[in-house]
Amino acid sequence: MSYKVLESKETYQGKIVRVTVDQIEMPDGKCAYRETVIREKDAAAVLPVLDDGKLLFVRQYRHAFGEMLLEIPAGVLEDCEMVESCVKRELEEETGKIAGRLEFLCEMYPTVGFCTEKISIYFAFELSEGCQKLDADEFIELESYSLEEALEMISNGQIKDGKTIAALFAYKSKHI
Repeated sequence: MSYKVLESKETYQGKIVRVTVDQIEMPDGKCAYRETVIREKDAAAVLPVLDDGKLLFVRQYRHAFGEMLLEIPAGVLEDCEMVESCVKRELEEETGKIAGRLEFLCEMYPTVGFCTEKISIYFAFELSEGCQKLDADEFIELESYSLEEALEMISNGQIKDGKTIAALFAYKSKHI
């Protein structure tokens, strides 16, 4: 199938995203409009596995939903940063843990209907103590749960974040 962009207008440019409205030609020749949120930089996320088998999470405020959400640590790649470096950096910054071993899980597009965000997800094992370095506008609580507890938290609506849910189900399939 063939889609052709006939016109693209940028309607917003912010610190971390741009928004465009595109007129596209559909395969049947008709025109339609699509709004796209363009994320300028890719992101990385990590599911930290503690020595006792529990999983480490961060709870932080997410303004779009007005809630404190339970998630795996994640962040945006800095200029010219490799994905694994970002994973290690974000893990230490948010949790104060250093990964002895990383395992690649997947690359995902969390909001394919309107956003170009791409997240690479890893597992982190053999954790040691580092130094938590939160940004000035970051307030994070650390929590740990068994895989069974975390999966139950998905079922009862306590874990709602897509990257976290994907990581938990992948961990279940690969490590149990």
